[in-house]
Amino acid sequence: MEPVERVLSAEIIAALTDWPRIVHAVQPEPVDLTSLRSFLNEMLRELPWWDHAWQVTRVEPARPHEVAGDGPRRRTTCTEVSVPGVVTGDREQVLPFSARIRFENDRLLRFQAKIGDVVIGPATAPAGAFEPHPFGAVFSKLMDRRGISIREMAVRCLRAMSTISSLRHGVLNPHRVLVHEVARALEMSEEDLAAIAGLDDIESAPARSDGSTS
Repeated sequence: MEPVERVLSAEIIAALTDWPRIVHAVQPEPVDLTSLRSFLNEMLRELPWWDHAWQVTRVEPARPHEVAGDGPRRRTTCTEVSVPGVVTGDREQVLPFSARIRFENDRLLRFQAKIGDVVIGPATAPAGAFEPHPFGAVFSKLMDRRGISIREMAVRCLRAMSTISSLRHGVLNPHRVLVHEVARALEMSEEDLAAIAGLDDIESAPARSDGSTS
């Protein structure tokens, strides 16, 4: 589902960026997720074939996959999260639900939903499960064919092992700096790897060599 020029309200953005599983320096105030549930139902009702008897009846706090940031190790303007929950039908049928939402500032860029076995957009994970970023499977094969372990790749990229593991499993989206570092570590073209990662407009992004990790 490709949204067109949809602007997200401050209330929805607050709900999408409420991540209680992440430790904050200053714990934010709890966020009411009611507005997020309404937003998801609104998005689904816009589908011409959607049965309006089915409603998102429960949502949980979003889980971030990519976080916008302009630091030297993360130059990306987008945020992408998964929102788990359930949908209920007119006969009280209940199915697992997951929405993947990508946005930049207050502009919605992508909305993908998975209801039970029904996917709005391509998917490979089991029903109701989060969809991994497709780059993860390719990155894993590139590492395995070269005999590069997670530890060795972390050293080559000056990244934490958890970052490399998350990238392999599709939990972490490949942003421009990561692609630059991974391409150098794999000894392959950055442009080719950017195309594989879906970042065809990638610009050269020199990585720091200060030993910091993320």
